[in-house]
Amino acid sequence: MKEKSLNRQILQLAIPNILSNLSIPLLSSVDTALVGHMQGLEYLGAVAVGGMIFNFIYWGFGFLRMGTTGLTAQAFGNENRQEISLVLGRALFIAAIIAISLLILQYPLAILSFFLVKASPEVEIYAQSYFYIRIWAAPATLGIYAIQGWFMGMQNAKYPLYMALLINLSNILFSVILVKVFKMNSDGVALGTVFAQYIGLFFSVFLFYFKYSKYAKGIAREALLESKAIKRFLFVNGDIFIRTICLVFVFSYFTAASATFGDDILAANTILMQFWTILAYGIDGFAFAAESIVGKYVGAKAKADLKKIIEYLFLWSLGMGLVLSTIFFAFDQQLLQLYTDKPLVINLAKKYIWWTIFAPIINGVCFIWDGVFLGATDTVALRNSMLICTFLIFLPIFFLFKESLGNTALWLAMTLFMIARGISLSVFAYFRIDRWTGI
Repeated sequence: MKEKSLNRQILQLAIPNILSNLSIPLLSSVDTALVGHMQGLEYLGAVAVGGMIFNFIYWGFGFLRMGTTGLTAQAFGNENRQEISLVLGRALFIAAIIAISLLILQYPLAILSFFLVKASPEVEIYAQSYFYIRIWAAPATLGIYAIQGWFMGMQNAKYPLYMALLINLSNILFSVILVKVFKMNSDGVALGTVFAQYIGLFFSVFLFYFKYSKYAKGIAREALLESKAIKRFLFVNGDIFIRTICLVFVFSYFTAASATFGDDILAANTILMQFWTILAYGIDGFAFAAESIVGKYVGAKAKADLKKIIEYLFLWSLGMGLVLSTIFFAFDQQLLQLYTDKPLVINLAKKYIWWTIFAPIINGVCFIWDGVFLGATDTVALRNSMLICTFLIFLPIFFLFKESLGNTALWLAMTLFMIARGISLSVFAYFRIDRWTGI
């Protein structure tokens, strides 16, 4: 009976998270397909490069969701109602400051971004236009991060699902209309994102007041800015920021390095990375469940349940990984044709697709550990693992084999990076897991 209860908790959180997460690569897949069928590769490259820059920006501030989930879940497990309210208030306050800063600094930020990311002149022209449109979604995007993380910490995965479905379906609708009806290029994809993000923000506020309005009364200004609590919030989120920046750096470097091999390789790698995104968001459904449940058990100091739930989370992740690997293997040609009709790009992608077929099984280990450590707010281990794997594994492997293997070196470095993350986090967990409940 206990095992059924734990599995039920996992699935009640994981299934909505999986559905929510899979709507995100569905959106990026539609965007890729819209521009991938246009005349010329520069539009696909523009969305890839522009999207990479925003991944770097927004993933870097993903702590607004991840840190909020862990802190809220621990307060929920400890039944501390006031702290539950204050975590949301602090997250929204910091999100507003960051968003305003991004809008003010958008021009120097763009100059720096395109200085660091090298692409063909044609791609860069459209990527810059994409950037200056999509940057105006920043306030909505960061506000959504904070509210979504708070809902998950409250053990509510349904509201983030509703939000994600509305945002991504709206985005798809706007992008299709702007590109197909109004004949916009990659700019239409960017503008569709802006419209959808603000719709999502207003909807998330509506959901909060529909069910959790009583918590708005607990956000007192004096307690909100209490120095000790703010220090802990920033400490936890500072580690997550460093960890996430390293992760985004690796994926951004992957795209930038792909561009140096030519527009054809960039297009092929961009499409294959859509598969990595699908598997990441699928398995991350269980990782997000881990953040919520682990945080709750850490807050309640339930050591036995904590260890058992971690075991079950890994079993569910392995099952999901096997399913995704089988789908990639069985339908590789059909999946590639969804993204582009260009034979050269399809043939290049098929040459490297084996790295993607095995990725779901390999990557699931580090994804679940990410969720576990975030729920426990043991962010130092996450930060240290990511620094080690980025600068001692990914970059050295790529530069060591770049000349001899070309694009294969990029996929080798990415795969070993993921393996190293899983191993290092497993080692950290072995020595730290007993400390999380304090008993």
